[in-house]
Amino acid sequence: MHIRKNDNVVAISGRNAGGGKTGKVLQVLPAKRTAIVEGFSIVKKAMRKTQDNPQGGIGQKESPVAMSNLQIYCPNCKKGVRTRHVKEAGNTVRKCRKCGHLFTA
Repeated sequence: MHIRKNDNVVAISGRNAGGGKTGKVLQVLPAKRTAIVEGFSIVKKAMRKTQDNPQGGIGQKESPVAMSNLQIYCPNCKKGVRTRHVKEAGNTVRKCRKCGHLFTA
C-alpha cells in the first residue's frame, strides 16, 4: 500500500478531484483497496433512534475512496506526488520522487 493511516492525501480523480482538495486518511481498507479520508466522499445515512441519539434522523459520514484515486500530498512540492521506498538506517521509508521529502510512518 502506498498510503497509510494519518497520511495527508490529495484526490487525483473521481468526484473529490476538483480544486486540489486534501485530507487526512482515517482508515485504510487493504482488502478492498480503499481508504476513508476526512472530508472526502461524504454520504448521507439514515440513523436509527437509540438512547444516544433519541431523535434519529439523517447523518453524514465519509465513505471509502479507491486508492487509485489518491496520491500522498508533499508539503515541499505543494501537490500530490509519487513515492519510492528507500532503505534508511535499516528501515524502509517512503520518499518523494521529485524533492526527496521523507514521509515517516
